[in-house]
Amino acid sequence: MTQATQSQQKGIMMSEAALAQVNYLREKEGKDLCLRVGVRQGGCSGMSYMMDFADPNTIREDDEVYDYDGFKVVCDRKSILYLYGLVLDYSNALIGGGFQFSNPNATQTCGCGSSFSA
Repeated sequence: MTQATQSQQKGIMMSEAALAQVNYLREKEGKDLCLRVGVRQGGCSGMSYMMDFADPNTIREDDEVYDYDGFKVVCDRKSILYLYGLVLDYSNALIGGGFQFSNPNATQTCGCGSSFSA
């Protein structure tokens, strides 16, 4: 995994590769967007990661917001309980590439890496 761009105040950290990919995808959208990260019930291990772009106007007062040089990563309060300390990484490898979640709170993960249990 690459070096994470982080400070002690960030509950969700992003590698430089993940930040570069998210910025690339956001530019393709042609809008000022933030990244909303969360969890929901489901998946083969009990909980699934969610990640999608959102309009910054949808940020709620009780959301956790982490700033990466003007790009905001947003997480709701319930999800951050399961995601605090998460490192989001990105690989462009042909096999096993894409976004990868390294979650210190996960006690079990599935083979595909998109769900976990805590």
